[in-house]
Amino acid sequence: TRSLTITSVDQSTFEKAQGEKVTLPCTFELSEEDEGPLDIEWVLIPTDNQKKEQIIIMYSVDRVYNHYYAGLTGRMQFTNLDPRSGDGSLDILNLKAADTGTYQCKVKKAPGVQSRKIQLTVFVKPARTKCSIEGSQEIGKDVTLKCVSQEGSPLLSYDWKRVSGTQNLPATSVLNKNTGELLLKNASREYSGTYNCVASNRVGTDECSVELNVTPPINTAGIIIGAIIGTLLGLSVLCSIIFCLCKKHKEKKYEKEVHHDIREDVPPPKSRSSTARSYIGSNRSSLGSMSPSNMEGYTKTPYSQVPSEDFERAPAPTPAFAPSKVAAPNLSRMGAVPVMIPAQSKDGSIV
Repeated sequence: TRSLTITSVDQSTFEKAQGEKVTLPCTFELSEEDEGPLDIEWVLIPTDNQKKEQIIIMYSVDRVYNHYYAGLTGRMQFTNLDPRSGDGSLDILNLKAADTGTYQCKVKKAPGVQSRKIQLTVFVKPARTKCSIEGSQEIGKDVTLKCVSQEGSPLLSYDWKRVSGTQNLPATSVLNKNTGELLLKNASREYSGTYNCVASNRVGTDECSVELNVTPPINTAGIIIGAIIGTLLGLSVLCSIIFCLCKKHKEKKYEKEVHHDIREDVPPPKSRSSTARSYIGSNRSSLGSMSPSNMEGYTKTPYSQVPSEDFERAPAPTPAFAPSKVAAPNLSRMGAVPVMIPAQSKDGSIV
């Protein structure tokens, strides 16, 4: 008698790029003898034999169960909405690198039981490829062009080509397709131009470009001398600025010390009262040495002409001379030796 048979046996391996969709086929035919309930299971076989198979999705008793495997939740479904029609194929959407593995389709309808394994490999396309130049871009030097993809499943392959001018690579170039390095030995001006790198794997490509400009050697001696001279000039300017600032600071400090310094060898200024006293004392000493001949002129000088300072005591009143006999002023009050002042008679003789 004939029993259940899986008919999709043409392809057992699939290679897809990340983000794409894949359909894992699992079609079958039932026999008249298969009278039990139909069960369809998709399981993921782990690479480690010590681990158990993980159920991904299942159809049983006219119902779909797809909550067993969190890694594919929302991204998988049966290709046919009614697997009883003989199509238990599985669709996986938005593939990821983690989806790589061995999948197995199991179909059961007692007494028939059949299964089929399919190998799925999810590749990541090359992406974020960057080109760079390593080494001095001088005539006669060795220059290395580098090309690296930040993303991409192995095995990645790199290929360089020249875009500007002749598209042939220089005769001295050495290409490593596995590392993406292009070595240009003994570079010359003719090597200048634009170079393009293409990174590729089984599911996609990515590329980048770099500009090479080979120039004559740089006069390093002149650069060093110029740098030394510039450094010395800079140091001299800096020293001048520091010297000026220090000098200015010392001048300000000196002015501040002179302003606040109290000199002990300078006598205090005379008060106005002492000035007036010295003036009076000088006049009093003059009175003591005056003779009758010059007394007349002195008596005509009033005390009111003495500088207007405050005195400790009021000055004595000016003495009045009698026509016949004039008494001498009380010089004892003034601190001078008393003298007799002669009087002048009407006829001009001195009495």
